[in-house]
Amino acid sequence: MVAGMVAGAVAAAVLAAGGGAPDGAPAGGDESSVTVAVAADRYWLRAEARFAPPAAFIPSPALTYDQTLVPAASRIRVDQRVDENGTTVSLRVRGLTPGHAYGAHVHQNACGAAPEAAGGHYQDSPDPVQPSKDPAYANPRNEVWLDFTAGADGSGSASARHLWALRPGEAGSVVLHEEPGGAGDRVACFTVPFGSMPGAAAVEQPAA
Repeated sequence: MVAGMVAGAVAAAVLAAGGGAPDGAPAGGDESSVTVAVAADRYWLRAEARFAPPAAFIPSPALTYDQTLVPAASRIRVDQRVDENGTTVSLRVRGLTPGHAYGAHVHQNACGAAPEAAGGHYQDSPDPVQPSKDPAYANPRNEVWLDFTAGADGSGSASARHLWALRPGEAGSVVLHEEPGGAGDRVACFTVPFGSMPGAAAVEQPAA
């Protein structure tokens, strides 16, 4: 898959130990990884990790704040694809609470020990009033919403496509919420070094 996407590539690199998992399977083992490929007309990123508590002995870019809903060692994978038609962000998880409906959004900042460290939702047209609660701005057309319901095996997936691209350095994570929609308690967070259209310096971002 990567080979097909990097035909005529400017760059393609695995930015962290572990490498990528096959399509449809989040990361195995305890490692996390970020893979980036850039071509003349497209950008592709895959980031994956296992969730761990903020105080875990072995740190992870994927943090769980509620181990009932997001158990330690459950898995997450985020893919980003950018081309002339816009941006697609896809989410896959495994090992969550079966049957539970989760909210999920791209947030502005990287994750931290406190759930609020990720900041607010990324918005294509930023609300001048923060935190944003105005439905004219806080909606799935202006933000990246990835709500899903975990299946009987605890797995889930979602995808969102927009005609706009993420601004470099202004999107830093995917946050899982206790409930779908525009709000809800933050139960987990995954730091993702989102990139932007080819020609930007996104490929140079460090791995989480």
